[in-house]
Order: sequence, then structure tokens, then C-alpha cells
Amino acid sequence: MQLTLWTYEGPPHVGAMRIATAMKDVHYVLHAPQGDTYADLLFTMIERNAKRPPVTYTTFQARDLGGDTAELFKNAAREAYARFKPQAMMVGSSCTAELIQDDPGGLCKALNLPIPVVALELPSYQRKENWGASETFYQMVRALAGPNAPAPGTTKPGRAAGARPRCNILGPAALGFRHRDDLREISGLLSKLGIDINVVAPLGATADDLSRLGDAEFNVVLYPEIASLTASWLTRTFGQPATKTIPIGAGATRDFIKEVAQLADIDPSEVLADADSRSPWYAKSVDSTYLTNKRVFVFGDATHAVAAARVASQELGFQVVGIGTYSREFAREVREAAKLYGVEALICDDYLDIEAKVAELQPELVLGTQMERHIAKRLGIPCAVISAPVHVQDFPARYSPQMGFEGANVLFDTWVHPLMMGLEEHLIGMFRGDAEFHEDAAPSHLGGAVTPKTVMAAQPVQPETVVVPVEQAAANETLTPQEATWGLDAEKELRKIPFFVRGKAKRNTERFAIDRGVSLITVETLYDAKAHYGR
Repeated sequence: MQLTLWTYEGPPHVGAMRIATAMKDVHYVLHAPQGDTYADLLFTMIERNAKRPPVTYTTFQARDLGGDTAELFKNAAREAYARFKPQAMMVGSSCTAELIQDDPGGLCKALNLPIPVVALELPSYQRKENWGASETFYQMVRALAGPNAPAPGTTKPGRAAGARPRCNILGPAALGFRHRDDLREISGLLSKLGIDINVVAPLGATADDLSRLGDAEFNVVLYPEIASLTASWLTRTFGQPATKTIPIGAGATRDFIKEVAQLADIDPSEVLADADSRSPWYAKSVDSTYLTNKRVFVFGDATHAVAAARVASQELGFQVVGIGTYSREFAREVREAAKLYGVEALICDDYLDIEAKVAELQPELVLGTQMERHIAKRLGIPCAVISAPVHVQDFPARYSPQMGFEGANVLFDTWVHPLMMGLEEHLIGMFRGDAEFHEDAAPSHLGGAVTPKTVMAAQPVQPETVVVPVEQAAANETLTPQEATWGLDAEKELRKIPFFVRGKAKRNTERFAIDRGVSLITVETLYDAKAHYGR
């Protein structure tokens, strides 16, 4: 186990909490020591839920380890049922309680509670949050929908004449990035297509709803990290096909409509003709064309990273210079996407490695998680958040989906505006010498940017006379420095270059200086490099 300041995912029991919190009339009894009850804060302070998660902790302490912790768990489960009267219960252990091996599932069976009890075995030291959410959802669906599964070989009845097609929507959960808004957008889109929604799960679903999942004709999978395992089981058990396209971006939304229409055996032409998205036209407008080929680095969960790269490349005309994910279970999909852009996928969950990669690539826009937002701020690069993990500001009070045609509009605004503000930053920098601008003005949206290394000399220093042997002098002339340092005047001149090409100018100048053995970059070096690369 590696200790770190930030993590992209919590332990798997946090994923289980996300499913329990998303559902109705379900309770989660978690065998956990007193220090593992922090997860409530994720839902009440970050997601800003009006009520705390439906989780009961055993909260055993160090002194309890010498006694019967199993009895503590049985009492907690019994009391939770008596107090909350849930339709179903989930039981499991936190990462710390897993070590004492009390077997919550077996203990709960001994209680003979009159409701379904789903035991969760989530290996905390091998798996993480998204896997925990996926496994929990899968186990809940198997336990509650499984008894209604048809016998093997049973032919599924066709749709009654005149009946509308029905589907399930799978994947939206608590603490998900814009899941509630995405659900509203996609539900409206399906309604326009004439498709009824049988069950949405896990968000807002009850135990009874999960038992009815088999009544639908097909499944719409919005977030594969959570729902793909369950969708595969429903396909095998109930013969329900599932969608593969994630409707993020105008192009992907049109592809999604066609895929859903094919599964529902309906004509999508009217809905496609009435597509209401301004982002494609805005992306071709005069105000946006100067952003063409801007270099973008994309990082997040696999679903959002792959979708964001497609939108950036195909719809906004950006150049994807890097793509990565912390979702190791979906590394193959991200690597396949990376091939489309001629880059190598970064599969990593160490934010320090991601920061090093961003610093190396020096993109003009970062699309990532809240971690990349901090990284980009330190490096002085515009950034937009596209994926969990997120912070409180990424749960806005307004309607702000990522999916569907309205989601495409939101993406355009969210991604392009940081670049526009970066241009404003450049203009302020150009005219900072005017009387209306002052160095002590309020800090900009970019925060403290990392600037080139500067050599500042308050007083000129007279060099000492040193006698150097001829052999050493010849060796010094051929010495190539490992890095070049920016002089004060050269740094000021570099700042005058527009932000969207400044990174490239900086890299080219440093390469030019190192190739020629120049250790201190001056204004003359900057313009010599410009002339060299402009040939």
C-alpha cells in the first residue's frame, strides 16, 4: 500500500456506500472501527445531500478487539433493521475491519432477518471505489432480480401490438459527476424517441424496482465503470441487449440515438432532425476558429476520458497530446482510444506522475479531475473538470449535464471559456505597464503560474580573472548544458507571446539554446530561435 496525499478513488466500501446512498429503502451495515466513519462527509459536504447516507457503523474501538466484535456487529445489524425498516440490507467490512475476519454475511444469516440481506466481499487491499460500486450493484441486482429470471431456454415474449418499447437506465449513482443532470437529459431524449423507462438504477431505485429489471426490452448503460458488469449479467439472464455508446458530445449523442432506435426497432429520423445543440455551430464560428489545434491533455475515469478526447478532437478541433485514466479495469479501452490520436495512454493513479506528464507535454488546456485542476493551476494552464473525483463546486445548483445535446453545449462553454480567459490573461500581461494595471492587482483565475527560471542580478558583478589551461578551455567550448536558464529580459519578452503558443515558443527556445551550448537565454537567443524554427 502506498501512502499519498491525494487519491483518485477511495476503498471499495466507499463504492458500496455510493450504491446504498443512491437507492431508496436500502440500508448498509458496515463493520468498521471508529476512524472509518469519515465517508459521511463525501455525501453531506461534497455532494450536499440533504440527509446522511443510510449507513450504520459498528464503530468498534481498540479496547473492543479483546472482546467479541462479532457480537457488536450482530447487535448493530439487528438495531439497524428495527430502526430503519429497510426493504433490503447490505452488510460488509471496511478495509480495517476486514483484517479481523468476522464474516458479516454469515453473522447476518444467523439473525434470520425477514428481508433480503446481501453480503459484500470487497477486497480492500486489491480493489478500489469504482470496482466496489460495480460489484455492489451487481450483487444487489443478482439477489433481487435473480429469483424472477426465466428458466434457461425460455423464449422471451415480444412486444405487444401498439405498446411502446421499454428500457432500463443503468449506472447513475450517488457522488457521481453530474449523474443526476445526465439522467434528466437522457430520460428526456428517450421520451422524445417514444421509449418508456422501466427502471432507473441504482439512483432512486428501491429493492422492488431491482426485482423488475427483467421486464425491460433492453438496457441503456450510461456509466460502464458502475453498470457494465450488471448489464452483462442481465443480457445473459434475461436476454436484454445493452447500449455501448456513451452520449457525451453532439456526435456521440447522435450515434447513441441511432443505437437505441435500432434496439427499440423505431425510426429516429424525427428526433435527429430536431437535435437542439448549439455547440457544433459555435465550434465553427469565427470566435472559435483561432482555438483550432490547441494542445489538450485529457485524464479521468475511462468513460469520460475517452468521450472527452473524441469531443475535443472531432468537434472542437483540438489536438489531443495526451490521454490517461486511473481506471485500471478499463485500461484497454483507453489504450485503444490513445491509438486514434497517436499518443501513448497513461494508466496511472499517482497524481505526481500525472503532474510530471502535464509539465512535460505543456498542453494549452487540461481536461481532468479535481487533481488535474490543482496541477494545472500550479503550472498556469487553463483547466476544465470532466470526471470524478470532484469537489463541491462540481455539484452545481444549476442544471449542467455532460450528456446529450444540452450536455454538448455545457462542454463547449466549460472547455472553451478557460481558453478565452487565458487570452484575457495574455492581454492583461501585455498592458500591465499602463497606469490602469498594477502588479498588486487581484490574482487571476489561473493563480500562481510556474514561470521560467529567472536569473536576477540587482548589481552587475565583475568577473574575476581566472587562468584556465588551454586543454580545459577547449573542453568548455564543446560542453553542452543539460538545461538553459532564462534571463530576466528574456522572460519578460516570453510573456508577451500569446498564451496559446507560449509553451511551444519556450520549448523551442530551450531546445535551440541547449543544442548550441547556450546556458543563459537572452532576448537575442529568443529571437534567434524564432528565426531558426520559422524557416
